[in-house]
Amino acid sequence: MSFHHVAIATRDMLATHEFYSEAMGFELVRVEKANMGDGAWAKHFFYDTGNGEMMAFWEIHDDKLPKDFPTSISAGLGLPAWSNHLAFGATDETQLKINRERLLAAGHNVTEIDHHWCKSIYATDPNGILVEFCTTTRAFAADDKSRALAALHTDDLADEPPPIVNRFEAQPGGSIAL
Repeated sequence: MSFHHVAIATRDMLATHEFYSEAMGFELVRVEKANMGDGAWAKHFFYDTGNGEMMAFWEIHDDKLPKDFPTSISAGLGLPAWSNHLAFGATDETQLKINRERLLAAGHNVTEIDHHWCKSIYATDPNGILVEFCTTTRAFAADDKSRALAALHTDDLADEPPPIVNRFEAQPGGSIAL
C-alpha cells in the first residue's frame, strides 16, 4: 500500500520550499489554508514526490507555540539525526547520481552509502531532518528473511560487512538548471 502524504511542521517555509523544490526536485502542487481558532492559522503545503505520493509541510502561526519549536524529528526526541529520517525511492543508480548532483548544485553536502543491497544518498533539510534517496541494488536472497527474523532474538553484528561511505561537499556558487 502506498502512502498519501507525510506531514511535518517547519519554521521557515521559504527555505523548506527551496530545498524540496530545487534540491530534491519535488513539485509544489497544493496548499490548504486553515483558521485553527483562537487566532491561530496555518498553511499546509503539498509537494508531489514524483509518483503521486506527497510530502507536506505545515507553516503554523500560533502565539501559544514557542517561536523556536524543534522541527528535527530526531533531535526533538534526543536521538541521532540519522535515526528518524525520510527515505524516497530512486529508480536506479543513475537516478541516484542525478539526485546527488542536484543536491550538491543546490549547496547541500551529500553522504552516499552502499549498504550492499541498496545504495543511498543523504542530505539534511532546513528543518534538521535527514532525507534520503535510495535504490535497491540486488534482489533479496533466500537467507535475508531468515537473518532478519533471527536478528529479532540476537545482537550479533559479526555477519554484516561494513557499508561503503563516500562524502561529497557542495561547492560554493553551485547552480541548478531549472
